[in-house]
Amino acid sequence: MRPGDGEEDEPLFRPYAVTGGRSEPRYHLAMETLVSSVTLMSDDYSLLSPEQESIIVLCRSVRSVAEISALLRVPLGVARVLIADLADEGLVRLHVPQLNQGQPDLNLLERVLSGLRRL
Repeated sequence: MRPGDGEEDEPLFRPYAVTGGRSEPRYHLAMETLVSSVTLMSDDYSLLSPEQESIIVLCRSVRSVAEISALLRVPLGVARVLIADLADEGLVRLHVPQLNQGQPDLNLLERVLSGLRRL
C-alpha cells in the first residue's frame, strides 16, 4: 500500500507482475468454480509466491474463484491465473459444477450465496 496518500485499497504491484505477464489462465475457470487445497504432508511453501500461499491457506475451506479474488483483493483474471497454476502443480483441487440439462445445482448456488454474504 502507498503510505500517506489516502488510497488504502490500491496495491503497489501491477497485476501482470503477480502472474508473470500472463493475463489468461491455461484453461477456463468460471467464477463459480469451487477450489479446495490439497492436503500435503509438508507445509513447505517456500517456492510459492505470497499470493499463491494465501490461496492455499484460504482454500482449506472450499471457496469459489470469485470469493478468492475478493478476499485477496486482486482482479478476477489474476486470481484465475494463480489458481490455474496451483491446479497444474497439484496444490489445489477444482470442483467444476456439473449442470444437468441447463439447470444450476441448487447446492452450489446456496454455497455461493453463503460465501457472498460472508463478504
